[in-house]
Amino acid sequence: MSEKSYRTALFSGKCPACREGDIFKYPITKLAYFSDMHSNCPVCGASFEPEPGFYYGAMFISYAFNVVLLTVFGLTIYRFTELPEFTYIFLIALLAILCTPFSFRGSRVLWLYWFGGHRYQPRQKP
Repeated sequence: MSEKSYRTALFSGKCPACREGDIFKYPITKLAYFSDMHSNCPVCGASFEPEPGFYYGAMFISYAFNVVLLTVFGLTIYRFTELPEFTYIFLIALLAILCTPFSFRGSRVLWLYWFGGHRYQPRQKP
């Protein structure tokens, strides 16, 4: 089996230790369960919760991502359209709601990859 690249595993939400197991239990399309995570990797058993409150820092990544995205979106629609102020607020709020699952998952995956303490160790074939 070929080794999976860091970026491929990161963007697909795979375990940082084996790059095969899913971090989240359900696909992002199941919106009611978008935040449900495995506590350990289903493939290699690596812990996705190194300590209590570990993902507190992921909120800052999510916040920064949302500020940049919503600011750019807001300024773009303001620059190229002439809408009532309420419409701008509505569109920005709608985008914030639509981006929540992606922002939540992305920030947690990044936080786990950067600070989770896992190093890639490919599984050996038997």
